Amino acid sequence: MKQLSLCSSILKFTEIKEFTDNLQVNENDLIITCRYIYEPFFGSLPLPAQIIFQEDFGEGEPSEPMIAGMLSAVTADYDRVIGIGGGTIMDIAKLFCLKNITPLEDLFTGKIPAEKKCPLVLVPTTCGTGSEVTNVTIVNFPALDSKLRLAEDAMYADEAVFIPKLLEKIPYHIFATSSIDALIHAIESSLSPLATPYSELFGHEAMRMIVGAYQKMREAGKDILSELLEQFLIASNYAGIAFGKAGCGAVHAMSYPLSGKYHVPHGEANYALLTAVLKAYSQKTCSDKYDTVVKILKELLHCETEDVFDELDRLISFILEKKPLHAYGTAAEDLPGFTDNVLLYQRVIMSHNPTILDREDILGIYQSCL
Repeated sequence: MKQLSLCSSILKFTEIKEFTDNLQVNENDLIITCRYIYEPFFGSLPLPAQIIFQEDFGEGEPSEPMIAGMLSAVTADYDRVIGIGGGTIMDIAKLFCLKNITPLEDLFTGKIPAEKKCPLVLVPTTCGTGSEVTNVTIVNFPALDSKLRLAEDAMYADEAVFIPKLLEKIPYHIFATSSIDALIHAIESSLSPLATPYSELFGHEAMRMIVGAYQKMREAGKDILSELLEQFLIASNYAGIAFGKAGCGAVHAMSYPLSGKYHVPHGEANYALLTAVLKAYSQKTCSDKYDTVVKILKELLHCETEDVFDELDRLISFILEKKPLHAYGTAAEDLPGFTDNVLLYQRVIMSHNPTILDREDILGIYQSCL
């Protein structure tokens, strides 16, 4: 089995102009970004590239209608795609570097091959997705009431670029949901049967870095976040490397119907389900990887094994309030449909669990979170 591949070169710059000069941004580039990022950091630079602002085509996470609108806004051919933003931007940019992506559902269901059209540069501006080093993109399809996942090597970035300065204006809620997502990437990838000693090296260290930074914030207050942003940025990248190899599991799979129907931010939807999924694993026979993850969390949280998940909840809830599913509009009658959606569309992701979860298990997890 392949142990690890890192397909993207990783670059780091201190200043914005250092980045644009080094990459020689030109008129043949297509930049995909958001105004709230571009204008304060890049607005004073005379960049000749074609620029598309995601918020002109919808808010929130990537959706099929949003991407269709952005495609229609492309006015000229391009030789390189540069995505500057959070997970939404990077997931969209990955699609724009492919030769043919319409109809989009056909691409995600394997009817259209994913073939690379041009180089891709990804610049993360949050500290959570790790998408800059993965070949995965996730898009909401309203007609299906769910998100679909596409993983293709053609979508690996040629270059992943870190500019810590870009995180200085990150809204707190985006920091919270994205960093929680990174922690869950680290945990789920470390539980996966596809994890190797090499991917675990990154996943385990990401857990230590994120939990440690959360503990510092709880002890010293949220005002110290600015001092920790680069640590979160690196940790999310480590987690991205880990889940790029080993994938994520039931937490992600079960969050997709919730996010798809009720538009819950990705990291927040994951957090709503995290400890319920981990507790469900504890009632079943799991691989040794489960015991390893619990041991790491026990040591980090300074608690007994039986208290690990409650202590984890207490720590994360300092960063972001945990809400029951009904707070997002979910009703009991939604849960059988959510369960069927997971079993129908998320079979690959569910194969990454450390044990088998059947229909009764999945429905029970949803019910415990309602």
